[in-house]
Amino acid sequence: MKDDLKLLVVGSGGREHAIAKKLLASSHVSQVYCAPGNPGMTVDGIIPVAISELDFPALKGFCYEEEIAWTFVGPENALVAGIVDSFEEDGLKIFGPAKAAAQLEGSKDFAMRFMNKYAVPTARFATFSDSASAIEGLAEFSEPIVIKADGLAAGKGVVIAQTKEQAKDEIALMFKKGQKRLVLSEFLSGAEYSLFVAVGRKDYRILPMAQDHKRAFDFDKGLNTGGMGAYSPLPQLPETDYQRMLREVVEPTIAGLRQEEFDYCGILYIGLIMTEQGPKVIEYNVRLGDPETQVVLPRITSDFAQLIDHALNGDALPAVEVTAKACLGVVVAAAGYPGEYLKGQVLPELKATDEIKIDYANVSERAEQFIGNGGRLLCVLALEDDLQLAQAKAYSYLAQHEFVDCYYRHDIGAKATRKFAGPAGELENLS
Repeated sequence: MKDDLKLLVVGSGGREHAIAKKLLASSHVSQVYCAPGNPGMTVDGIIPVAISELDFPALKGFCYEEEIAWTFVGPENALVAGIVDSFEEDGLKIFGPAKAAAQLEGSKDFAMRFMNKYAVPTARFATFSDSASAIEGLAEFSEPIVIKADGLAAGKGVVIAQTKEQAKDEIALMFKKGQKRLVLSEFLSGAEYSLFVAVGRKDYRILPMAQDHKRAFDFDKGLNTGGMGAYSPLPQLPETDYQRMLREVVEPTIAGLRQEEFDYCGILYIGLIMTEQGPKVIEYNVRLGDPETQVVLPRITSDFAQLIDHALNGDALPAVEVTAKACLGVVVAAAGYPGEYLKGQVLPELKATDEIKIDYANVSERAEQFIGNGGRLLCVLALEDDLQLAQAKAYSYLAQHEFVDCYYRHDIGAKATRKFAGPAGELENLS
């Protein structure tokens, strides 16, 4: 691997902040740019570039001008739109799957058909292109019923209908809003986990696992969001279950990618649920998750940039070395998110420490202060010797700061620690 590399990360959120920060930590990397990035990234020496993640010609032009060694793509919309194909046509190195493979996230129907073809365990499903046939198809499913938008939905395109009457209303509404296809699937019960695989041209490496918290409010109440917090590792996950995930899910998935001859050199996210019958896949994503990335990457002690560089150059992937320490992240979101949210709130000054780091997402800057720009604003991260200490550290830090017109969950990590943090940041036992 060469030295003094200049790299580009595509995207603007907390995930991209975490990726860029990790790449910049490599001794082989001299500079990391992020397009479009956000002002909070500058705290960690990352340079935002005012180019949209979907403006492929401008992004490629920047790579030529700045002699970028390679590009790492953060968000799914650019991947599904074909950024990798566009870059590779011009001979530019870029980490991410090509457009055809990105359908694994871009289309729920495509992904579930792929799983069935390669014997990857998942839910029973059916796909429909109009409201009438979908409502008729409800007869084939027991309550509750999972309804998924077929295309990209930023983590918010899933409805769990408790009754068929509710399902009928949701189906009608989704098609009225312009949805072209939707997927009905059986409801799977069990603990959910996020598994990440770095896929190279010849081999692959498993990254640390994490657990996300999708619902807006404590105790998994409220609407689905893009993610309100995460933690890693997963002390409640037995080693036998983990090995089943690798054997029954990861291995056939990778075999399917090779069999289909996809141009897949990137990250594969596998959303898993551990059912009574064993692990089953809820969904594939073709990139790192947000906010799981923010807690997974700090636990990797080996050179992450070197891993990606080897993947892009077709070399054997180096081992991924991981600390035994735990990382927990709590997302601070704008009031009203994931619905109509408030913008423009002045955020408190948040200083990083040895144990606490901040990954910024939707923020702008005014008079040397960070301002909320809607949605998920930032993630407060704690890295400690164990998960309970990390949880206590993160919530103690949050309690020391006043967030106006913002909110965050108080139970991130509680499924593993059985501890809940009240408004004062003090942990309470849930048992």
